[in-house]
Amino acid sequence: MQITSDQSEAEQALTALGFTELEARIYCALLTSGPATGYRLAKLVGKAPPNVYQALSALSRKAAVLVDDTEPRTWRAARPAELLAVLGGTFAQRQEEAQRRLSGLATAPADDRIYQITDPDQVVERARAMLAGARDIVLFDLFEAPLAILRDPLEATAARGVTVAGLVYGPTPPMAGVTARPAAGASVARDRWPGAQLTLVVDAAEHLVALMTPAMDGVRRAIWSDSAYLSCLQHSGLSAEIRLTGVEDAAVGPLSRLSLLGAAPRGLRALIGPEPLPPSHENPEIVA
Repeated sequence: MQITSDQSEAEQALTALGFTELEARIYCALLTSGPATGYRLAKLVGKAPPNVYQALSALSRKAAVLVDDTEPRTWRAARPAELLAVLGGTFAQRQEEAQRRLSGLATAPADDRIYQITDPDQVVERARAMLAGARDIVLFDLFEAPLAILRDPLEATAARGVTVAGLVYGPTPPMAGVTARPAAGASVARDRWPGAQLTLVVDAAEHLVALMTPAMDGVRRAIWSDSAYLSCLQHSGLSAEIRLTGVEDAAVGPLSRLSLLGAAPRGLRALIGPEPLPPSHENPEIVA
């Protein structure tokens, strides 16, 4: 049986859903060639009949095939929409059961370590989980892309009575219950920062600091920790920065040199490159 590129990709999509390679091959063969007996299927896919019948039995349990009651039996592929609906319902049930079982396990205590996160989806899910567990206060520093993803969770957290405040880097529609202030030198940061920044500090008990790719599909550097000491330091620094955005006389003169963009220390220059920072559009007094 000649396998087209479309069929090969379809088979790969099924294996990603938990099908074996043979199960995926048989389902796609039935879908494209029509109903067939087990013997004909064995010829179509080039496998031994016992292996094909075993795979057909597994496909029946997954609601991927239909079988008539004549002899020899004939198998037919279930419609893709039906199959995916069944798979989705089964996965949801298993997910609910796993969540129920896992929630019954004791949670390990904080261990004061710093952990690396390399998967972009894990960064986002860790942020959502942190917000869902927040009790007292949430501080954030979010570029536009991560803010768009976390906007609803931030509002939901504030709706529970948690104090939520942070810095944003572009025009931001009001968020219910959330204090969002424009970051000092936001335009400079957007132009020069090497990615989309996501910083989240929850209850001064855990923090997440991540530099994502602009499209949020990759991680350049991300760390998470539930060290109370380090989280308190993160909270203290971020809360001071949030509060200082509202103090106009602190943004000019000697105090302007205290900001990261204003002072442009060697660590920042190493991160964004040697080109001098331009004056901030928000405050022309802030220069490198």
